[in-house]
Amino acid sequence: MRRRPRTPPSPLPQRRGVDPVRVRLPFDGGWATVREHLVARLAAGDGVIDGMLKAGLVVGADGRPVAPDAAYVPGMYVWFHRELPDEPRVPCPVDVVYRDEHIVVADKPHFLATTPRGSHVAETALARLRRDLGIPTLTAAHRLDRLTAGLVLFTVRPEERGTYQSLFRDRRVTKEYEAVGPYDPAVALPRTVRSRIVKERGVMTAQEVPGEPNAVSRIELLEHRAGLGRYRLLPFTGQTHQLRVHMNALGLPILGDPLYPVVADPAPAGDFRRPLQLLARVLEFTDPVTGRAHRFVSERVLQAWSSYDIWAG
Repeated sequence: MRRRPRTPPSPLPQRRGVDPVRVRLPFDGGWATVREHLVARLAAGDGVIDGMLKAGLVVGADGRPVAPDAAYVPGMYVWFHRELPDEPRVPCPVDVVYRDEHIVVADKPHFLATTPRGSHVAETALARLRRDLGIPTLTAAHRLDRLTAGLVLFTVRPEERGTYQSLFRDRRVTKEYEAVGPYDPAVALPRTVRSRIVKERGVMTAQEVPGEPNAVSRIELLEHRAGLGRYRLLPFTGQTHQLRVHMNALGLPILGDPLYPVVADPAPAGDFRRPLQLLARVLEFTDPVTGRAHRFVSERVLQAWSSYDIWAG
């Protein structure tokens, strides 16, 4: 069995906690130069790639700038730094709950993406923690939606990331969420919801469709008052938007949800009002490297339950 060639290390340092972009030139294709491929592959404006090449901002594995007329070499790697967008700062800290030589467990606020994606790059939990903790090798073992607050596991050593990711893949992590939504005495709880959820690329919402269930959630009512309920949610699977879809299907949509039951207009940049009332409260697992049993609990409070008027205002 032929082993895959090892990816060379990046010749460029991180910038504000963000890795440079790495591009590997495909083995098939009709491009004559590196420039032609980058222009075809990257969604950059007219002249952007030419400007980067002329400025020496695209480099090869040896760290030397790639010439504007450099020949296309199949399998070649090139790196460059993306232009960082102007991002409003999410006005909440990323609290470190636990840290050792292998992992960091952080308590992420609402509105902060876990990892760089789309228009959220430097203003993400990963980039912030890399800068604040001085750990450039830090990576995320899993992700929380940008709108969801709570506990996220990060790994310190790149060679151990796959081991920790397997905890989530093999469902060896106990996750508990908390949510605030409408209270309906006609909805019998607790109950286990099973359905088939499909999320299509380019479509904002996930849909329940007929077929073999691939999403299972336990829904429990913790308490209720003034028409609101505080719920404990236990996802046994990890489909996109699973808890939000299942709560909506019960007629108990989570407060502040911009997608369920109705897709709302995008909030203006920097508008951090009325966060989604969903919190990853508990993360429990046995460390696959050290063997330690861990149980972490978020100290965040869902504002719609503690101070509804402030949240709604």
